[in-house]
Amino acid sequence: MRIALYQPDIAQNTGTLLRLGACLGVAIDIIGPAGFDMSGRALKRAGLDYLGDVELQQHVSFSAFDEWRRHRGFRLVLATTKAEQAYTEIAYRGGDIVMMGRESAGVPDEVAALADAAVKIPMREGMRSLNVALAAAMIVGEGLRQLGAGE
Repeated sequence: MRIALYQPDIAQNTGTLLRLGACLGVAIDIIGPAGFDMSGRALKRAGLDYLGDVELQQHVSFSAFDEWRRHRGFRLVLATTKAEQAYTEIAYRGGDIVMMGRESAGVPDEVAALADAAVKIPMREGMRSLNVALAAAMIVGEGLRQLGAGE
């Protein structure tokens, strides 16, 4: 599995997800432009000492990312509060990429329309959303559980 971050706004969330990817063996795709410095030095600071242990792919735009993932046959699963299906109700595949939207705005409708599936984390009435890193961990954790990772 992979996690894609669509134009991330917050370096600390990206760092948390880089660490998650390193610890769980989940590749991370960062779709630019990011809302913070993406230089090697800045990424090293965000990812602490885990940066060398994560498979990291940077994409200059969503269109470049979409072409790259389609060429490889990866299914795109969008995490969005607008989805009808809960993240626990989908059958995950080994080639799935779980895409997280920007912390400030999610993804544009035209990007959402290109996802192969969309999932949400059911929440209490009146709650808007979870932290992007926490949400990604929940969804990818479910995917890895279904795929028997760690057994």
